[in-house]
Amino acid sequence: MIYGYARCSTNETKQDIQRQVRELKAAGAEEIFLEYEHGDSKIKSQQKAMFDAAKEGDTIIVPEVPRLARSTKQLCEIIDMIRDKRLRLVIIGSITLDCRTGHADPMSEAFLQMAGVFSQLELAMIRSRVRSGMANAKAKGAKIGRPRLTKENIPSKFLRHYPSYKSGNLNISELARVCGVSRGTVYKYIEVVEDDGGSNVRYHK
Repeated sequence: MIYGYARCSTNETKQDIQRQVRELKAAGAEEIFLEYEHGDSKIKSQQKAMFDAAKEGDTIIVPEVPRLARSTKQLCEIIDMIRDKRLRLVIIGSITLDCRTGHADPMSEAFLQMAGVFSQLELAMIRSRVRSGMANAKAKGAKIGRPRLTKENIPSKFLRHYPSYKSGNLNISELARVCGVSRGTVYKYIEVVEDDGGSNVRYHK
């Protein structure tokens, strides 16, 4: 089986994941897992589901190393998993790590780890620039940060589907998907709603 994995940091209404999907299909992916989560997030539910489904001899295809992980620690854990499960990992147009014999080519593994280091460095530099820009804006008197989240500004779509989550008909990932937001955002909405008393929430149609 050939699995493809595509990831964007935000949901499908804010980032187009279809470019990755097209590349994965062109590379031969038979089943594609779509993830909407930050690259260094510890929880990537679709990635976990993909590795759980993968059997010895299967292939995992990813468009770029940063789509797989933005943390060298996580990437090393993935390499170990690829080796333990005897899989083949293909980074399109770049690196192939074939562990179907139970061993990895040392050079390929080293190049993959180096790519992971640069991916983590890139993320750190982006965040550093953002912090610098925010500090500069704050110094000029701009208000920084999002407005405080209250029940009144939680989207009606979430409030409409929240009862299904409470009744056990939807899990966190499913709730996030139907609402078009990330899992992290769902957790924030739930915290606000339940702090306010979930049973008193008005559900807008």
